[in-house]
Amino acid sequence: MVRATSRFVCQTCGAEAPKWTGRCESCGAWNTLVEEAIEARPKALGGALGGKSKGRALPFVGLRGERAPAPRLSVGIAELDRVLGGGLVAGSAVLVGGDPGIGKSTLLLQAAARVAASGHGAIYISGEEAIDQVRMRAERLGIAAEPVKLAVATQVGDIAASLADEALPELVVIDSIQTLFVETLESAPGTVAQVRASAHELIRLAKRRGFALVLIGHVTKEGLIAGPRVLEHMVDTVLYFEGERTHRFRILRAVKNRFGPADEIGVFAMGDEGLAEVPNPSALFLSERGPDAQPGASVFAGIEG
Repeated sequence: MVRATSRFVCQTCGAEAPKWTGRCESCGAWNTLVEEAIEARPKALGGALGGKSKGRALPFVGLRGERAPAPRLSVGIAELDRVLGGGLVAGSAVLVGGDPGIGKSTLLLQAAARVAASGHGAIYISGEEAIDQVRMRAERLGIAAEPVKLAVATQVGDIAASLADEALPELVVIDSIQTLFVETLESAPGTVAQVRASAHELIRLAKRRGFALVLIGHVTKEGLIAGPRVLEHMVDTVLYFEGERTHRFRILRAVKNRFGPADEIGVFAMGDEGLAEVPNPSALFLSERGPDAQPGASVFAGIEG
């Protein structure tokens, strides 16, 4: 008989412990262990070698196929396309993390509008804001007329069923992964178990149907994507949106990219109509240097305070 049991999982690093302790032994964080119910599964019949198995034989193929890979989907924002390695790959999963209010939702709503304006299907699903709030942002950004399909949901089953009924989209944006939950789990949304299960279901759906999935994730006070790092291992690309809320400029940095370089950055400037590209960031630091600059002077990057 299958018996239900529980475990304690650190919400910062994902380490598991058999009992609650005030401090996580793996990462040293305090009061981050949360009890999560799990269901014990019976052991598989037969050994790994020589035993009876109910699996099916896998068809093996060569490294070169007859079909060429699908072309990348251009977002229409050059800075974002360059960080992604040339655009979005069909069936890929992208995780975008950043501090609250840094501009993640603004950037990806603009990206969804650009994709929809180019004739491709784009869906934006919000779990944090109401429809009217997203519409107000779209009006402020001047993209309310673009054919982006908008919905508000937090249940992964509802999202999966809706995506299955819709015409095949090229881009699906989820804002944010920490607000989603799977009904079969008893833990609260935002916990390690819920984030991991929700991301797994959505990524599997994206791989099967072939659309590009973009997940927005919050970051902890240490600057890491909450969830924790296990979420970064599940996706194909991890992007960090960084900057100070009081400053104008933002930097989009790639820390993992299976389809392109992981050392690219994109620079954006926050304005009244959303985020604008900064195609030549070097000019920002050289704006005060005129043609009569003295020889021998050098420019360096520094931070004060």
